[in-house]
Amino acid sequence: MQIFISLPSILKNMKITKQYETVFILTPVLSEEQTKEAVDFYRKTLKDLGAKITNEEHWGLKKLAYPIQKKSTGFYHVIQFEGPSTSVKELDVTYYRDERILRYLTVSLDKHALAYLEKRKVRLGKGKEGDHKKSKAESTLN
Repeated sequence: MQIFISLPSILKNMKITKQYETVFILTPVLSEEQTKEAVDFYRKTLKDLGAKITNEEHWGLKKLAYPIQKKSTGFYHVIQFEGPSTSVKELDVTYYRDERILRYLTVSLDKHALAYLEKRKVRLGKGKEGDHKKSKAESTLN
């Protein structure tokens, strides 16, 4: 007796996750507390969509290359996460509906981008080797 299972049914049942990076620009008219609330909202949204946040950076208030909605600055925030592709679609809809967001971009990370991000983490002192370097520096000061 042979059992045939179609490939699409197998793929549908599997949760395939990929690495993504999302950058969003919040309107500059928000207070610091409102900015933190917006970032917390998107962090919670990603977790609710089944994504796992791997890295997060707040770049602060930056000048825009060109005015957007008559605003020349915005609060930049970057989140790297691992999740299913459906989470990206839902996240884009959430961004589109939020009036606090000036612009957003979510991209899939390939192996070269992941290697670059690991090197960047080490250089900024957030990675494994960076922690090791910090402990060496602290030991020489004592």
